[in-house]
Amino acid sequence: MIKVLKSGIEVLVEDWPGRLGYMGLGMAAAGALDNLALQLGNVLVGNERGEAGLEIAGGYCQFEMTQDGVIAITGADMEPTLNGEKVGMWEAVEVKTGDILAFSHFGKAGFRAYICVSGGIDVPVYLDSKSTCLFGNYGGFEGRKLKDEDVIPVGEKNACAPGKKINDKYIPEYTNEWELRAIPGPNSVPDYVTEEGMDYLFSTNMKISHNANRSAYRLTEVPEYFWARKDGGKGGSHPSNIVDHGYNMRGAINVTGNTPSLLIADGPTLGGFVCVANVINADLWKIGQGIPARDYIKLKLATIEEAIEARKEREAMFEASDLLV
Repeated sequence: MIKVLKSGIEVLVEDWPGRLGYMGLGMAAAGALDNLALQLGNVLVGNERGEAGLEIAGGYCQFEMTQDGVIAITGADMEPTLNGEKVGMWEAVEVKTGDILAFSHFGKAGFRAYICVSGGIDVPVYLDSKSTCLFGNYGGFEGRKLKDEDVIPVGEKNACAPGKKINDKYIPEYTNEWELRAIPGPNSVPDYVTEEGMDYLFSTNMKISHNANRSAYRLTEVPEYFWARKDGGKGGSHPSNIVDHGYNMRGAINVTGNTPSLLIADGPTLGGFVCVANVINADLWKIGQGIPARDYIKLKLATIEEAIEARKEREAMFEASDLLV
């Protein structure tokens, strides 16, 4: 078990790919925002890749290990320490009963870190997932973020070897300008957005707003020439309005008024605003590592074929014989 001594900004139980198959009932998929970091951490500790771990947003948290085990820390570097000594990231680390694991805060790049535990986080599976959906208050640990004094159960330790590391060449790069490959649609050129508007969208560095959470990351406003129509017709008075339909979650670039937002893990499943493009699956992990009020998003035009190839390349990485060293 893991006892929470300081819960920090936000610590959640999340797995991958989350709660799929329930969007038609209005239930978001949830799941790890940086699914790449979570999956690599699980590989290190001998779990299934999508097993639940602890997602730490921002930092300032501290945990006590209440049993022996093996953990891996991945994602953003928040200067983690074990009993006051620096502890390695992207490697399997042995922990003992009574050990204190502490995190400082997000630094130069990246906003979320992950703790994966050999045996996984042992919380109930709710609708095929252990993930927390904050905006529905279900899943994870009592449907909420962790609090001081919470005791989190873990599963039975796997036969994994402490000291194993992720090969440096497979460790993702964290930056302050995140390039996201995206496919236009479904509400795009020519009916909703002008050619010039789409050129703007795919050529402009857009700052992540301070209004950013697991539901959506707001970005810099688009110019008036973005729109191909004067109003939303039967949908409403603004050209961003549409008659309600399902959103292309996760990774939809939704525009409300003149404000684009990236709809992510806990985002709405339908609504009355246009979705002009969608971030490809292989790049979803980058969104949650963007630091609110600091980092920038740069969209890169992609095709469906390129998205499929990128996903295949990601899967091949996990099968690489030199993934662990």
